[in-house]
Amino acid sequence: MGALLQVEKLSAGYGMTPVLFGVDLEFSAGELVALIGANGAGKSTLLGALSGLVGITGGRVRFADRPITGLRPEMIVASGLIHVPQGRRLFGSMTVERNLVLGAYRRHDRQVQDDLQRILGYFPALRDKLDREAGTLSGGEQQMVAIGRGLMGRPKLLMIDEPSLGLAPNIVDRVMEIVKAINEDGTAVLLVEQDVVLALEIADRGYVLENGRIVMSGPASDLRRDPAIRKAYLGV
Repeated sequence: MGALLQVEKLSAGYGMTPVLFGVDLEFSAGELVALIGANGAGKSTLLGALSGLVGITGGRVRFADRPITGLRPEMIVASGLIHVPQGRRLFGSMTVERNLVLGAYRRHDRQVQDDLQRILGYFPALRDKLDREAGTLSGGEQQMVAIGRGLMGRPKLLMIDEPSLGLAPNIVDRVMEIVKAINEDGTAVLLVEQDVVLALEIADRGYVLENGRIVMSGPASDLRRDPAIRKAYLGV
């Protein structure tokens, strides 16, 4: 499998405040990769930089063998790199169906409704809620809408930021099953997740981000067994 995403010496931040320092990351087509780290390590900033929402001050990003450093967010979306942000950020007063279809706003093909039905196959709980306002759904259902909206853009790589945040454990397990199924069906996934155990259980590989720098990477199974990871994130 060829390189889908290549990040070289990436530095980024907010205004005069640097957050990321020389980040290197590589991603192959079809992979599920976990990005883990403590709160404030820069995980969400990295996803924002890759999707064009956070200013890049150094380094370069290539996606699908094309440079995307500094492109506008809508152009990055058009390339197939799609970001499901932390906190879901749905349009609460719009219907579930409208929120989902908005994920295809750049598409002009005739398969939007076909894709909607395909994506509802991942989220059968949403089928009878398409006419409800998204803001009236439970947290787990809203997370499903957010992921489904991302899928409506037909991503080559779907970046999902903290999908378990604020959800009950049984709902978290279901969301992770769905993320794994999406990946197994051919969509590459970059997962930022506070539950390190869950993230490394479903991922192929992982990166550890500390204070804006990648400090460790490798197969997820190796990271799960690493004493430093177990002490820092698993409490054992």
